[in-house]
Amino acid sequence: MYYVYSLKCKNGFYIGCTDDLKNRLGRHQKGNVPTTSNHLLIELDFYFAIKDKYKAFEFEKYLKSGSGRAFTKKHF
Repeated sequence: MYYVYSLKCKNGFYIGCTDDLKNRLGRHQKGNVPTTSNHLLIELDFYFAIKDKYKAFEFEKYLKSGSGRAFTKKHF
């Protein structure tokens, strides 16, 4: 499975994709991921489990777009 996830950070949100959500979340919380290391106090907001790797990465790309951000605000 591939996981598209949203993290709530102290300065906003972060969207990502991984095949090991537990490990990736731990790396974010320890400050081992450069894009979120300056935004600690990270908590998992939501995630989607998707079987197809390419669909997961396309969905991540969508959530990072303008309409994807609007979708996230409206539904989460």
